[in-house]
Amino acid sequence: MASPVDEMTRRSKLSERTFKRRFMAATGLAPLDYVQRLRVEDAKRRLERTDDSVDDIAWRVGYEDPAFFRRLFRRVVGMAPGAYRKRFSIPDFARTPLRTSAD
Repeated sequence: MASPVDEMTRRSKLSERTFKRRFMAATGLAPLDYVQRLRVEDAKRRLERTDDSVDDIAWRVGYEDPAFFRRLFRRVVGMAPGAYRKRFSIPDFARTPLRTSAD
């Protein structure tokens, strides 16, 4: 399976260097940083709305190494996933189910 950045580059039909330069100009982020931020945002929603383990959430948003995910999450968000969940968890009665790609 191709990485998300490789897939974006392939679909753009641009050279890798041109794609990365244009992507950075348009978003202010490198493609990999953008993908990581999208995944962290997905993880934040899951931490707020589910009781799934952090390891399970890491896997669901695209990380095979939960330790890497925890470090990345802390770097991007400024707190550990467990602390984020404790602070921002939505009460059970207010939760709406998350849609997954399997739905």
